[in-house]
Amino acid sequence: MTYRSRMIDKLTTAFAPTFLEVIDESEDHHGHGGHHAEGETHFLIRIAAPAFAGTSRLQRHRMINEVLRQELAERVHALSIEADPS
Repeated sequence: MTYRSRMIDKLTTAFAPTFLEVIDESEDHHGHGGHHAEGETHFLIRIAAPAFAGTSRLQRHRMINEVLRQELAERVHALSIEADPS
């Protein structure tokens, strides 16, 4: 299973989003820190979910980082996050 697929599964389970995009931007970071030739190191996550209602931007980012803790420890070097309540 790819890291992208793992992240989609975990985010879907944790937040039941109304919108979710997980985009591998690794090729845009070729030669940067944390880049691997195999890719799957830099991602953009766009997510909207009722679970984010009443939370700050910082809280939403922390919630997402907690859910993806394993992926961040193993391979994912960077996440760009756009998270909104739906």
